[in-house]
Amino acid sequence: MNPLYSALLFYLVAATHSLASLWRSDAHRAISHMSRWHKITLLFTVVGFVFHTVVLLTKVGEADFVPFATLGEAVSFFSWALVLIFLVVELKYRVYVLGSFVLPLSFLSLLSSGTFSGGSGALGVTTGDVWPRVWLGLHTTLSLSGIVSFAIAAIAGAMYLLQEHFLKYKQFNTLYFQLPSLDLLDRWNKKAILFGFPLLTLGMIFGGLWARDFLESLWSYNNPKMAVAAVTWLFYLLVLHGRITVGWRAKQAAHLAMIGFIGAVLIFVTLT
Repeated sequence: MNPLYSALLFYLVAATHSLASLWRSDAHRAISHMSRWHKITLLFTVVGFVFHTVVLLTKVGEADFVPFATLGEAVSFFSWALVLIFLVVELKYRVYVLGSFVLPLSFLSLLSSGTFSGGSGALGVTTGDVWPRVWLGLHTTLSLSGIVSFAIAAIAGAMYLLQEHFLKYKQFNTLYFQLPSLDLLDRWNKKAILFGFPLLTLGMIFGGLWARDFLESLWSYNNPKMAVAAVTWLFYLLVLHGRITVGWRAKQAAHLAMIGFIGAVLIFVTLT
């Protein structure tokens, strides 16, 4: 069976299973231990992740391949990295409800990557020179890793706003008992942005080096991807400034993380 289809199938089952657990779990039962229900979700996720890893390794092994140079490959890596972070957080914090937010997004991302699987994208890598390919590989990998971090910040922000709403209106339902504390969600939000911002910065630097060698210009005002990336970078710079020096409240940061992720998504869109 095609590894891509296998990954999609297992991600779909895991996402569906994780969403169903929001209603199946007992709202008044402690969830400090991994229940059988969540073990099944984790098992399907791990198997799907293995198949997905095979897909990416196959691409990397292709001749003259620059990592994630097309929109389809970029979205596939985005999906893979989200699942990787979910598995790491799952094992460390045992926050099972995170899968209900991450896994559907990962499945939809991987599903959509097939729509953009053809062609070489807007990057048009045809040169045989070594350094432009090195710069481009570093640019795509680092930039995408930064975008994945911003996605985690947005997910943590959404979970924070949900939990804050439940507490404000005293809606102690099933989801409330599964969500982490507001303090932990705020720390995830902050750490994800602190981690993602330097990655995006380095990605843009290497992108400029690639543009210098391949396009013979560090900056192009007619390139929408460069413009969107610059605006997104400035936005997150302001968010970090507000959090570290101004002391913006966690609720403000949650809203801003979700808004900023829209700019990160637009970076994907402008690849076409």
